[in-house]
Amino acid sequence: MHVLVTGVAGFIGFHVAKRLLERGDSVVGIDNLNDYYDPLLKLARLAELGVWGQGNIGSSEQGKTVKEGGGLSAFDDGKPIQSSLYPAFQFRFLDLADRKAVETLFREESFDVVCHLAAQAGVRYSITNPMAYVTSNLVGFAHLLEGVRNPKERKVRHFVYASSSSVYGLNTRKPFRTSDTVDHPVSFYAATKKSNELMAHAYSHLFGIPTTGLRFFTVYGPWGRPDMAYFLFTQSILEGRPITINNFGNMQRDFTYIDDIVEGVIRVLDKPATPNPEWNGEDPDPASSPAPYRVYNIGFGNPAGLMDLVEAIETELGRKAEKILKPMPAGDVPVTYADTTDLERDFGYRPRVDIRTGIREFVKWYRSFYGEA
Repeated sequence: MHVLVTGVAGFIGFHVAKRLLERGDSVVGIDNLNDYYDPLLKLARLAELGVWGQGNIGSSEQGKTVKEGGGLSAFDDGKPIQSSLYPAFQFRFLDLADRKAVETLFREESFDVVCHLAAQAGVRYSITNPMAYVTSNLVGFAHLLEGVRNPKERKVRHFVYASSSSVYGLNTRKPFRTSDTVDHPVSFYAATKKSNELMAHAYSHLFGIPTTGLRFFTVYGPWGRPDMAYFLFTQSILEGRPITINNFGNMQRDFTYIDDIVEGVIRVLDKPATPNPEWNGEDPDPASSPAPYRVYNIGFGNPAGLMDLVEAIETELGRKAEKILKPMPAGDVPVTYADTTDLERDFGYRPRVDIRTGIREFVKWYRSFYGEA
């Protein structure tokens, strides 16, 4: 397949693109390399995909330029950069909020599948910087839908996009089911992700575009995001700094290892959404439609306590953490728990990597990438 992967320098996008390339697909990856977290990590991921070679990207001229200049001066906006490792991979520095750039991309390429993993991430950041989420998660999403609707030569046969477990908001029934309504988000980030699901349905209904939304549950692993708790805990413990434990440790998350996430994404990409012939407007299923539209949870299906996560990290590092206990921050929820029945039924798959195994792999990567404090 010829696949567009948005957010290709991000955590999940990088891993998905790598898997697609390794199995023989051709990939165009786009990213705006914003500075929500260190752009040098994003450049290092791109280096693993053969963009600007291999090695320590932080010492390269491109890395220095991105760090000092905010990202823009290191690239020719939108022009394809060929990978030195994967002949079937091209990278484009592109912001989805740039409507003309997105239109140009779809004029120049004929994608079979679009895997949309770019977004402004972060629950708490959305409280203080909501307009960043409007620009990326709403405007950018609409531009991409329009690109999918107006192909150059052949119709895009599947549009797969990242949603989030955060859409469950104030829901308290566990596990979270895709058949549950999700009308009470507790963060603006969650509201934008729910909006994406609604926008996708409208385009599926109006234009027959097969769309599938994946509600990710706390993805972790090698090359992960530095703003996530497991990353921050590891960094702080190695540097001899205390870690902050929210809600006094009374939190559970359905931690899902990156390899499991990628396997699920690939299986979904390969099977375009179809209408649900049993859908009933008097008792509507929120996760399907008479249009080619589907939504799935993708999580481990067995939450772990926050203190279990800390213990797993301490075990792998061989060090104890100094802990500071704090109340629940605004926009957060005490528990996430995925019901993955639909994913198992339709794709014969569910994630397998437990938290201790996953943290072991993450810590190995962290030490190899950053070294010891």
